[in-house]
Amino acid sequence: REIGSVVRSLGCFPTEAELHELLAKVEEEEPTGYIHLEKFLPVMTKVLLDRSYRPIPEDVLLHAFEVLDENKCGYITKEKLVKYLTEE
Repeated sequence: REIGSVVRSLGCFPTEAELHELLAKVEEEEPTGYIHLEKFLPVMTKVLLDRSYRPIPEDVLLHAFEVLDENKCGYITKEKLVKYLTEE
């Protein structure tokens, strides 16, 4: 269930279709909802070394932070960022 979060935490941002392809490579023949580390590591290592997925463009990230900066002061407080990342 959380493979997308794991992959994104490694700096890769695949589309949903690419994520399903990746999942198909590491899932057991009978999907259980779990992925064994022994299958995941070689596939993810190849993905990272090949730079298979492009990172999110800087302008997209900047725009996302501008949207969160409600007061247009040029920054987001730590408290607001924590709130957005944990509650929103």
